[in-house]
Amino acid sequence: MCRASIPYHFMTETNTSESRFQRVWRVIRQSINGEEQEFTKGSIDKAIVLLSIPMILEMAMESLFAVVDIFFVSKIGPEAIATVGITESVLTLVYSVAIGLSAAATAMVARRIGEGDRKAAAKAGAQIILIAIVISVLIAIPGYFYAEDILRLMAHDHSVSSTGHQFTRLLLTCNLPILLLWMLNGIFRGAGDAVTAMRALWIANGVNIVLCPIFIFGFGPIPAMGVLGSGIATTIGRSVGVVYQLWHLFEVGRIIKLRWAMMRPDRGIISTLLRVASGSAGQYLIASASWIFMVFILGQISKEVVAGYTIAIRVVIFCILPSWGMANAAATLVGQNLGAGHPDRAEKSAMRAGYFNMLFLAVIAIICLIGAPQLIRFFTHAPEVVEPGSLALRIIAGGYVFYGWGMVLTQAINGAGDTFTPTLLNFVFFWMVETPLAWLLALHFDWGQTGVYWSIVIAESGMAMAAIWLFKKGKWKLAKV
Repeated sequence: MCRASIPYHFMTETNTSESRFQRVWRVIRQSINGEEQEFTKGSIDKAIVLLSIPMILEMAMESLFAVVDIFFVSKIGPEAIATVGITESVLTLVYSVAIGLSAAATAMVARRIGEGDRKAAAKAGAQIILIAIVISVLIAIPGYFYAEDILRLMAHDHSVSSTGHQFTRLLLTCNLPILLLWMLNGIFRGAGDAVTAMRALWIANGVNIVLCPIFIFGFGPIPAMGVLGSGIATTIGRSVGVVYQLWHLFEVGRIIKLRWAMMRPDRGIISTLLRVASGSAGQYLIASASWIFMVFILGQISKEVVAGYTIAIRVVIFCILPSWGMANAAATLVGQNLGAGHPDRAEKSAMRAGYFNMLFLAVIAIICLIGAPQLIRFFTHAPEVVEPGSLALRIIAGGYVFYGWGMVLTQAINGAGDTFTPTLLNFVFFWMVETPLAWLLALHFDWGQTGVYWSIVIAESGMAMAAIWLFKKGKWKLAKV
């Protein structure tokens, strides 16, 4: 968040002998250092800043995974880029489960922290780990046996499946680090410990950045593995981040501390987590399935269009994931304030976070609209990839201002424990608007890739406006967790 966007009044609570710059810097330092704070009283704007800075940096690190991987993979060729793009579209199903359970963890932990019951918050975190292990096995088995079939189904050009099936098999089979990295960070966010979540992603990314070129292109005794090397580097990096998270949860326990006795299955907690997570995961599964369908349509056009779209989406993710940090901050503030019995403060926190996010994404939209070709050329200079990638980035960026409000308010509703409303929004706008519209515009009206991109903008913008309307109605304040 830029200095100009930090409201003055939250800084006036401090020593008046400090200069304005000193006050701003002190708040930023408190945020980065992870000093324990009380988020259910005092300045709302200050609470947003304290929570959102590490969460924005955390999400920036998550988006860096996608950017680093595609940067090195793009040096191999369009087939490799298309492989990563198709695999990532399938992996969004895994991400959906992880994000859904992460949202459930955030909602429950935040509510228990707001109520002052840290032991109950820790027990909920332990049950999340058990759920992750079971789901990982259920995903890994079909992922191992059907990886090549998935690529053949998604891409008309069979050179994609022959080039990348090992990459797809690896990431689907070794999905536990993906699940845990998201879900454990959901625990930290709910507890208000955004700094530990941020540092876990820093460590994971650092390992990935070092290992990616080594495994892709070879170094010394390590042979070049191509696109498979990218998957190996990413898996190792995420695993190291997970080890760091577990160490903090079981050994350090700065805000909540897990104990091995808490790992015994608790039907009541698991049932509540799954109930909350089913709605949250359902909304992301709906969105992910829609994204897979978008890639399927583009795959019928050409592998170059898929490659361009893949790079453009990486840039979009890099821009939007930091905004999810602001959305996650809103979810934490909503959960904790509802737990403390302050529903009006919860509502105001989310609205202020949405306003800040809108300003941030408006600036990003201008950058993408003006510099789309330059951003795509950072990854590849192939004109047959740069042109569709630039077109995708410019059209999709046109809806950034709406995304800014929509992502914050839907995540705030999730943070309250009302996961049904965002799920309904996702179903209506992704499967009753975006998917049929993309099919009609791209294939029946011969708009091609342009039809796919415009359907995304129309659906996302409509969903954001609906989210604002539903949030203002306030039924989410009655959700029980």
